[in-house]
Amino acid sequence: MTGATTARGRIDKRQAILDVAFAVFARRGYDKTCVQEIADEAGVAKPTVYNHLTDKQTLFRHAVLAAADAVAAETLAVADRLREPGENLRPALTEVATELLAVCAGERARALRALTYAQLAAFPDLTDEVLERTSRRISEALADRLARLALSGKLRISDPAVAAEQLLALLTGPLEARSRLGTREVPAAECRGIADAAVGTFLSAFGAP
Repeated sequence: MTGATTARGRIDKRQAILDVAFAVFARRGYDKTCVQEIADEAGVAKPTVYNHLTDKQTLFRHAVLAAADAVAAETLAVADRLREPGENLRPALTEVATELLAVCAGERARALRALTYAQLAAFPDLTDEVLERTSRRISEALADRLARLALSGKLRISDPAVAAEQLLALLTGPLEARSRLGTREVPAAECRGIADAAVGTFLSAFGAP
């Protein structure tokens, strides 16, 4: 086995442990989760978990941040579809908004919010790290796409960053209310309704004549 193959295998095993750890933490909560349970579900020995992640606190932090990166990757892929929205912006923007909500309302994103908020006292800096990797990254990416749409004449925007922030607020505000702060699953039809209303309000303010 080559050095590169060995390194790749170690990275894959570490990611597998993180995925299982996040699922167990989400199901059981931080305090009730033990490393042995994570090792058993990951199919590895307990010392293997410690070899990769040192201790329970480190395991939790890295599991949460890995989940944040995964959520961010999904949202960034959705936002990227605005590079070529077609001639009619509203349906394209509505579709992107709906899919962004689907990610945010999904099981992983809901578990991520719940775990981060629940452990705010024990891990006070973790919230900022999660927000940096999720909300701020998607806001920056969305601002870039909106700026491109403004340059092409499809939107009237003077500050793309503010416009992106406002569009996300129109989406996430109602989602948080409908989901009861992430404790209720929001059906796809409700997400579509939120997206349609948000895009309508957004375009009434920033749509080109």
